[in-house]
Amino acid sequence: MKIIDMHCDTISRIYQERKQHKMANLRKNSFQVDLTKMKSAGYLVQNFALFIDLTETENAYQTFEEQFAVFREEMKRNADLIAPITSYSEILSNEKQQKMSALLSLEEGEVCGGDPVHLSEIYEMGVRMMTFTWNYPNSLGFPAEPVCPQPERGLTSLGIEYLAEMERLGIIADVSHLSDKGIRDVCRFAAKPFCASHSNARSLCNRGRNLPDELIRKIAEKGGVIGANYYGPFLSDVPNEQNIFFSQAKDIARHICHISDIGGIYCIGLGSDFDGIDDNLELNNCSKMEILEQELKNCGFHTSEIERIFYKNVLDFYQELL
Repeated sequence: MKIIDMHCDTISRIYQERKQHKMANLRKNSFQVDLTKMKSAGYLVQNFALFIDLTETENAYQTFEEQFAVFREEMKRNADLIAPITSYSEILSNEKQQKMSALLSLEEGEVCGGDPVHLSEIYEMGVRMMTFTWNYPNSLGFPAEPVCPQPERGLTSLGIEYLAEMERLGIIADVSHLSDKGIRDVCRFAAKPFCASHSNARSLCNRGRNLPDELIRKIAEKGGVIGANYYGPFLSDVPNEQNIFFSQAKDIARHICHISDIGGIYCIGLGSDFDGIDDNLELNNCSKMEILEQELKNCGFHTSEIERIFYKNVLDFYQELL
């Protein structure tokens, strides 16, 4: 079955490994995502997020440029297997050539430093999706709890301006990591559909990073897509006997089922967060997707519905926006 994953941090992990003078590449590695594993599993598109932690850099834009250089290098080195895309038609073209597609996203809107010129620059470099925040307040808005215990603070006035400029340019707004109020602001001001690339259901796991039913409905009503996150602490409130939040495929399926029940089958996709999460995973790498497929069947989803979840919903979303 084809797969589209809306979020992984693999490029950023390769970048960090290389900073420590360790060998790391995208074609084959010991991480949760590499091209060999992706190819064996049937991946159509992988979103590669360039993740920047503002507390670990003095120049966020420079760090973004350094990570982008890694992405560009890996795309050139592995052109026989994968190619970067900035449009829906390129996904179809790559598929005809039996190549996978890589969509570039940015996880931390403060990389642009509030400068619209930088936003235009990252668009020209190929970024087609961006979160407003990661875990820290910035010039665009306020993140979800518990890192930022200010749930009633949302987008700033600059954040609202950025939303409009992102839509004008063609950068998809990603509300994962944004506060509830911030997501409501996006719902209010967005003229186009948007996504939560790696978020789960709060009614099943009471974490600020997860979405309440109200916002699942609103994102769906706006034509958006929610990518189910595989991270154990976002799947269950209760750790196992070893006090570990172990990610089980049945719990990922449970969140997918709930989001589908609340927002409809067309609003749910996959957003693993691979290589940005720990290794306490039943789906311990991207080649194991048949485990999740079986759990979805156990939940009563038909093959056509699983296809929607695994790739068709996100592909339709990209057809509209890219």
